[in-house]
Amino acid sequence: MLIRIMKFLNRHDELSRLEALAARKAGGLAVLVGRRRIGKTRILLEWAARCDGLYTVADESAPDVQRRYLARAIAARFPGFADVEYPDWAALLSRLAAAATAQGWRGPVIVDELPYLVATSPELPSVLQRFIDHEARTARLVVGLAGSSQRMMHGLVLSESAPLFGRADELLDVSPLEPRYLRAALGTAAGPDLVEAYAAWGGVPRYWELAAAATGTTADRVERLVLDPLGPLHREPERLLHEEAPSALEVRPLLDVIGAGVHRMSEIAGRLGRPATSLSRPLARLVSLGLARRDVPFGETERGARRTLYAIDDPFFRLWFRVVAPHRAELASGTRSSRMGLLARHFPGLVATSWEDLCRRQVSRMRADSRLASRGPWGPCRRWWHGAAPEWDLVSESEDGRRLLLGEAKWSRRPFDRADLAAAASGLATKARPALPSRYDHHEIVRALFVPEGARGVRPPAPVELVTAKDLL
Repeated sequence: MLIRIMKFLNRHDELSRLEALAARKAGGLAVLVGRRRIGKTRILLEWAARCDGLYTVADESAPDVQRRYLARAIAARFPGFADVEYPDWAALLSRLAAAATAQGWRGPVIVDELPYLVATSPELPSVLQRFIDHEARTARLVVGLAGSSQRMMHGLVLSESAPLFGRADELLDVSPLEPRYLRAALGTAAGPDLVEAYAAWGGVPRYWELAAAATGTTADRVERLVLDPLGPLHREPERLLHEEAPSALEVRPLLDVIGAGVHRMSEIAGRLGRPATSLSRPLARLVSLGLARRDVPFGETERGARRTLYAIDDPFFRLWFRVVAPHRAELASGTRSSRMGLLARHFPGLVATSWEDLCRRQVSRMRADSRLASRGPWGPCRRWWHGAAPEWDLVSESEDGRRLLLGEAKWSRRPFDRADLAAAASGLATKARPALPSRYDHHEIVRALFVPEGARGVRPPAPVELVTAKDLL
């Protein structure tokens, strides 16, 4: 399968910050962190191309080999740079600063996958600290550092005890692409198609590239890329966990259990046969990797919440751990028809879950001319649940603190017609409001129904607002 390099999408904020740093006369340091496949390298390459920079990526070789490779990359800018053997990192960086000063070049000089260098040269963070503080500052160099191992990057830059703590002029945590860019990436127009694509690929650019190169429906592409044992994404989560430094394979059992639909810590612990107190650290690592999230009901604080659920946050991982992980033998011995049948049993529920997530994520970003947006703008949106009380898919407070949004997300592949909307709106209008803290007692209540697509010209009865995928995406 020929993989087409996807058009560079979004990332305007990240690039504008990096370009502004490159234009600073005093130089500076930019650090990019984020999970694998999220697009850090594309951002760095675009930055280097726009600002006449030098990009190099580290590997897992021995330190002297790594220095030789880096010297060869620098030689593209400074001929003869690789003709010298550098006994240590300090010597190489010192020569780089001198060469840049001699030619009046200020970078950016970009090193991607920095943790690979640090893994074999533990002294490198301290060397980099001295270089950034002295020689790079004197040469007014702009330096870019990036890495996918979030634990190691935290130890290098983010922790208060880290050698480079506080030295980054730009610290960018690269997030998944916004789902509204799926239309441009995949050429998908209809709301339900976009939702299904998001349920399969999330916001990861690499998966979008692979999906764009395949043909057929989202289900067809999932079968070929993910379910087929020969597909490029069939073992993707295992590879990602293994490639973390240190390896994150310790959290694999948690993903298996959560992916099977177990969300409370006590129940997760029971399935694993471990005390709940032993799960705090691995669950925190899952959250820090961007693969899982900790849900608390609207109106409760993260720290003081007694009702907590854990969910797989990445749609692709959610798909993989629901469909691939428990059915490896069946997929290995099956046919395309049997794989499509397996997907058909699970995919509608996965899409419904992703539609709810999508609605919560996009409420504060919805189209400005939509009716619900005019009642906002809206703040962070969460679920609400308590015991046997009716659950709410979406609860959000307007930014002016005067209104409370209570919403339900309904998934259907076909457009909702007049009867569908009337029935859903009737249930929504009479549903008991959540038992929230007293500070919300006098808020104006705004009830909204979220559906992927409604029949043309049909709206639910007042006072329920209608929100479609078009409004959100």
